[in-house]
Amino acid sequence: MGKVVVDISNPVDFSTFDSLVVEPGTSAAEQIAAAAPEARVVKAFNTTFAGPLVAGEVAGRPLDVFVAGDDDEAKRSVSELVSSAGMRPLDVGPLRRARELEGFQFLHMASQERLGLNWSSALAILP
Repeated sequence: MGKVVVDISNPVDFSTFDSLVVEPGTSAAEQIAAAAPEARVVKAFNTTFAGPLVAGEVAGRPLDVFVAGDDDEAKRSVSELVSSAGMRPLDVGPLRRARELEGFQFLHMASQERLGLNWSSALAILP
């Protein structure tokens, strides 16, 4: 079995900030899995900005971390990592669910300005 690779990426076109850079019907996680077939790719940690992720909580409540992958043992390993940091792992199914996770985070990032928030400051890691 190959190593577990945790994909935390969000394939946003940062030059225009109006789309993802992956073709419809795929995800960055699936592309990584295709490029590294010996690896066990798991999508996780991409739907929360860095600051809250480092804190592991918001308003005293543990963060949910969505976990997607095709290898159950790899998902269990990542879920244990999430739990050990005091957060809640939520298994959302196979790696193809990374499509929705990446799209969701793109929407989350794109809505920050409309909500009067600055998403780039939300990316800052807490001291």
